[in-house]
Amino acid sequence: MTAKFSKETYLYWYELMQLIRQFELMAEEKYKMEGKIRGFFHAYVGQEAIAAGCMTATRPEDLFITAYRDHGLAIAKGVTVNSCMAELYGKATGCAKGKGGSMHFFSKENNFYGGHGIVGAQIGTGAGLAFAEQYRNSENVVLTFFGDGAARQGMLHETFNLAMLWKLPVVFICENNNYAMGTSIQRTSNVVDIYKLADAYEMPADTIDGMSAEAVHNGISRAVNRAREKGGPTLIEIKTYRYKGHSISDPQKYRSKEEVDDYRGKDPIQQVLHTIYENQFATEADIEIINNRVNAMVSASVRFAEESPWPDDSEVLKDVYVDPHYPFIID
Repeated sequence: MTAKFSKETYLYWYELMQLIRQFELMAEEKYKMEGKIRGFFHAYVGQEAIAAGCMTATRPEDLFITAYRDHGLAIAKGVTVNSCMAELYGKATGCAKGKGGSMHFFSKENNFYGGHGIVGAQIGTGAGLAFAEQYRNSENVVLTFFGDGAARQGMLHETFNLAMLWKLPVVFICENNNYAMGTSIQRTSNVVDIYKLADAYEMPADTIDGMSAEAVHNGISRAVNRAREKGGPTLIEIKTYRYKGHSISDPQKYRSKEEVDDYRGKDPIQQVLHTIYENQFATEADIEIINNRVNAMVSASVRFAEESPWPDDSEVLKDVYVDPHYPFIID
C-alpha cells in the first residue's frame, strides 16, 4: 500500500496503537486472572485507529472528552500508562487520584476531560467546554466522543441545536462500533446512518472508516479546521468495531464468531504495520524494538500501580465541589 503520510507518522501511529492495545490486554489480565482490578471495565481494543488519527489531526491544546470507554483516548492525549494503570487499581497515584476508576479517567494537564459514566452526558459537557474556549477567544477545538447508543439520547439533540446556533468550536464524534451494549443499531432506530442526524440542524457531517488511521486523520482534520476557522461544529460518524465485549463481563451472545473474525481481518494496527513494511519504513527488527519498548512500559505500569499507596481516608470528601478559581471563569 502506497504511503499517504510520512514515515514518522506511521511509526507514531503504530507505537501509540500498540501501547493502547497492550495496556488494555494487560489490564484485562489483571482484572480477570488476578482480580487486582475491580468495578466496570470497557476495553478500547479494535478502536485504536480513532485515537491515533485524532491525535495527528489535532493540537495538544485541543480538548478531548469521551464516555466510559476512555483508556485509549486518555493514553493518546498523553496521560501516562503509569497513572492510568494506577487509576484502574484505585491507587492514589492514578489520574483521578484512585477515585474514578476505569470509567472516569481525567487529566486537565493533558486536556483530557473524561471519562463519563452517564450515557450521553459528555455530549453536552463537550459543547460547554467549546463554549468556554469560544468565550476566551482561543483557537482550541473540543473533540466530543460518544457511542452509537448515546446517539439516541435527548442530550444530543439539545446540544446540536445550541452548538449550531452559537457556532461552537466542537467536533462531535460518534464511535459507531455497531452495538449499544448488546443491541445492534438496526434494532434501536430507523436511522442507522448516524451522521444523518446532523441534517436536522444543517450541521456539516461525514462518515469515515474507523479501522483506518489515515481515514480518521483526514476526516477529523477537515472538521477541526472548520471549527478552528469559526465555521462551527461537525458531526463525524466513525464506523469502527470493538473486538472485546461491551464490558469485561459481556458474554457477547448477540454476535457471531464469524462477524468478529471478519473485523479482526481489518485490524487497524496490522493495516498500519503492513504499510510500514510495504514502504520499507522499518524492518522487523525495528518493529521488535518498538514492541519491546511498549511491553516494558506496560509492565512498568503494573509495578507502579501495585507499589503505589491507597488513597488516604482524608481524601473521601475532597474534589466533590469545583474550585471557585476554575480556569474557565473569567473575572
